[in-house]
Amino acid sequence: MILATTTQAMALNQRITTELKSLDPEEELEQRCDVEALSQINDARKDMYPDKVIAYTFAPPSVKGNTIDAHGAAFRSHEHWYRLTYHCVTDRSELTVKSFSFKIGAEIPRAQWDRLYLYP
Repeated sequence: MILATTTQAMALNQRITTELKSLDPEEELEQRCDVEALSQINDARKDMYPDKVIAYTFAPPSVKGNTIDAHGAAFRSHEHWYRLTYHCVTDRSELTVKSFSFKIGAEIPRAQWDRLYLYP
């Protein structure tokens, strides 16, 4: 497992920023933090290439203001899914991540993918 913390935000390109602003506030927060998770995992684990995060795979995330705790998340790397937990705090605009920490869990067995709506 890995634990990482940062106060530096990933720079968002204009296309992603525009797409995020079109979402309702809670969805915008979740998506912004999912993008941060992808970046953080990619930086921390050179053996992984994360390309998808789902914050609600095992349990819905807890959202309070500009903070999201996703204890039931999952992410995909090299066509394998892994458990993930993360804590993400953004500024009021929900575009700048102020703090972020995560923990990578066990690989999710392929036999569970259909039940969890995961895909290759």
